[in-house]
Amino acid sequence: MYSMVTTSVLHGMEAILVQVEADVSPGLPTFEMVGFLSSEVKEAKERVRTALRNCGYQLPAKRITISFSPAGIRKSGSGFDLAVAVAILAALEAVPKKRVENTIFLGELNLSGKLVPIPGILPMAAVAAEAGHQTGIVPFENQKEASLVPHMKSLGMSHLNQVVEYLRKGEYQKPQADIKIEGTGTKIKPLTQADFSEITGQKMLKRACEIAVAGRHNLLFAGPPGAGKTMAAKRIPSILPPMTERERIEVSKIYSICGMFDESQGLIGVRPFRSPHHTVSAQGLAGGGANPKPGEISLAHAGVLFLDELPEFQRNALEVMRQPLEDGKVTIARVNGTLTFPSDFMLAAAMNPCPCGYLGNSEKCHCSANEIMKYHRKISGPLLDRIDLMVEMPPVAYEELDSTIPAESSATIKERVVCAHKIQLERFRNEGIFFNAQMNAAQIEKYCALREEDKELLRTAFARMELSARAYHKILKLARTAADLSGDAQITRKHLLEVLQYRSLDRKYLL
Repeated sequence: MYSMVTTSVLHGMEAILVQVEADVSPGLPTFEMVGFLSSEVKEAKERVRTALRNCGYQLPAKRITISFSPAGIRKSGSGFDLAVAVAILAALEAVPKKRVENTIFLGELNLSGKLVPIPGILPMAAVAAEAGHQTGIVPFENQKEASLVPHMKSLGMSHLNQVVEYLRKGEYQKPQADIKIEGTGTKIKPLTQADFSEITGQKMLKRACEIAVAGRHNLLFAGPPGAGKTMAAKRIPSILPPMTERERIEVSKIYSICGMFDESQGLIGVRPFRSPHHTVSAQGLAGGGANPKPGEISLAHAGVLFLDELPEFQRNALEVMRQPLEDGKVTIARVNGTLTFPSDFMLAAAMNPCPCGYLGNSEKCHCSANEIMKYHRKISGPLLDRIDLMVEMPPVAYEELDSTIPAESSATIKERVVCAHKIQLERFRNEGIFFNAQMNAAQIEKYCALREEDKELLRTAFARMELSARAYHKILKLARTAADLSGDAQITRKHLLEVLQYRSLDRKYLL
């Protein structure tokens, strides 16, 4: 007696369909599972056996073989339990084999037969729908998440007996209404109470934030304690442009894989803002583990990653960001394969000018030249070269704090950002990118053309400031964003002069 049902396994950001085959034949009573399985999948044998017995199904004294294919892909996680149980019941003809066709089964079983929710439902349901599966049977708590996938009917079940009843009669009864559906993890919420109007003075800082957000450029604040570095960073979410549909799907998949997706809110529509503590490890930032999962730089995809007190982070942790900042993705190599997670984020970082923070104030700062140099060298040149805007923040003067003139609000700044973003979406509608910072060399040449007199200005700045080729391209991207914010089709001298002032901090502090 033989049967086959479909389930899925996560492989990085992608889900892969897995065929679970069950064969029940005469022979010595055994229960074997094969197909490159991790320990948690092997443990499913005892969970399924006990769940079936507690649901009234006694396994016969025969040879039971379960095979997972494709065999070359490692199977991990506990989401195969339901598929294994249904495959055995179909092989024993306890449920019609015809009814398990074109259906994907996802979910973990506890020993009583209750279905337990699992992470990663969204990408697994999506790949099933793309393959033409018409129905998905998932744990009741995962049903709303699975229903976000179009062209597939998602049925939320609470118990194995309910699954069997549906497969026998074709009638679906929703679980009792008193079962409460809660989110499986952290919701992404904007900092609605934080507004740029609360920051007095620091006009250059606000303008840098506006340019950075409009073109998704990386940003570094440097200044003494109390100058407003963290305060400004926490207000960046209030001016972020709306997400595109593609970005919403990508971010939702990442949070689903991490078990942090709140299906009750639908697809994630708020750009992430991640702010890990400086004790985070390299693996915590980049992702990884025995069964690799996305790290902070992937959780910040399409949003902002804020690193406060940048030199306090482990240097090896900071260095893992170099490739993702350049490529917009992070690749994790393991013996069992190579996984790629998206990590196209805006980096916002803050630092003090010296260990005590009061460099230049002879009364407060007593840091030696060696201490200052050691502090600055925690940030490597290659990483610094990947930061587009660098803002030196002086202490706020009393007159600015006491001023009664209202500061510009986040809503006003966001209007300009959204307009600039629409210009970029129209410009890049056939390019596959959304922001100026994502342009490659060919696109820079196409969209950032300069007049001859402006080329001479940039040539002089390139020589005097000893800029790298990467910094040269970043200046052109920044100038393109500054032009978009002012509604200008052509990059002019004023745009270049404005963005060049944000490239001097590395020479002052970090040489």
